[in-house]
Amino acid sequence: MKRTGTVITLIIILLLSMLGIYYIWQKDQEDPISYLTELPTIETIIKETVATGNIVPKEEVNIKPNISGVIDKIHVEAGDFVKAGDLIADIKVVPNVSSLTNAKNNIEGARTSVETAKLALDNQKAIYNRQKALFDKGVVAANEFDLAQNNYNNALQRYKQEQVNLTGAQQNYDIIRTGTTAGLGNYAQTSIRATVSGMVLDVPVKEGNQVIEANNFNEGTAIAMIADVNKMIFEGKVDESEVGKIKEGLALEITVGAFDNKKFDAILDYVAPKGIAENGAIQFAIKGTLKASQDSTFIRAGLSANASIILDRRDDVLSIKEALVQYDSKTKKPFVEIETGDQEFKRRDIKLGLSNGIHVEVLSGVKEGEQIKVWNALKVPSGRGGYGG
Repeated sequence: MKRTGTVITLIIILLLSMLGIYYIWQKDQEDPISYLTELPTIETIIKETVATGNIVPKEEVNIKPNISGVIDKIHVEAGDFVKAGDLIADIKVVPNVSSLTNAKNNIEGARTSVETAKLALDNQKAIYNRQKALFDKGVVAANEFDLAQNNYNNALQRYKQEQVNLTGAQQNYDIIRTGTTAGLGNYAQTSIRATVSGMVLDVPVKEGNQVIEANNFNEGTAIAMIADVNKMIFEGKVDESEVGKIKEGLALEITVGAFDNKKFDAILDYVAPKGIAENGAIQFAIKGTLKASQDSTFIRAGLSANASIILDRRDDVLSIKEALVQYDSKTKKPFVEIETGDQEFKRRDIKLGLSNGIHVEVLSGVKEGEQIKVWNALKVPSGRGGYGG
């Protein structure tokens, strides 16, 4: 029995020894765990928010007629440069038949009134002349002569007023028939001219189109749109979550979709005081004036663009990647692990500054040239790798 127990014990010891040797052999076959490292870098860190919008002229003028009619001739097209006073289009007035008939009738009525007033004036003049002759001889009293003189003056005044009414009726007829009349000068023009200098952005009418003058009941028909394309602005919108971070005077970097790898500088000069609900979110309108381009790049009105609103900026500062930063589970303070030897690291607390989500400014705790542990452990086939060291 003793011999059997001894054999069993030896067998167990042998098996355990073999298992131990196998475990050690397996561990030797596994790749060693090695931590990579990275060096701090000098970066320009920009914290920004992005707004989408369009490039539009700062001032856009709609040229509208001051009379209604039909476009007879258009003298410009989109893309032309014009100066204030240049001819844009000619309008042919198409008179309204009813209005024209009424105007003719008014002229006839005014002429009849003038003839009637002339007859009355001639009659009062004859009476006045007789009374004056008698008054000069002392036959009639002064009161009677004064009455005759007063009646003559009233008749003369009525005659003059009827002449004025006839002239007004004739002018009204001319305006209805041709769109203008003698004496109005530039107040009624069938020639539409530019009121400002700039580029013609659009001519929304064609020859033969009817146009309406601007009045209290109608905004009128736009014949041409003119703007100074050297003064362009960015118009966009930002979400309510970002509007509290921006203010007038911040720098903008405008990226226009039509120009690859080209940015335009601008200054934010307007943030809407009231938001507008769009797609379930509150959006605030913003405007930024583009600075004059140093090259000959022509920015067309209406181009879609994105504006990077620079909230803060640090130029050429010592920084590390956000992924290298660890946070203490209790104090929540940031720290990194600095390499002190081959795969040996020491914790060091750091103070952070501005971050753009990828790189973060290091105010203290890390120096240039120090290797920082990439704390996500990696298995490498052999040796130890690293970034920047």
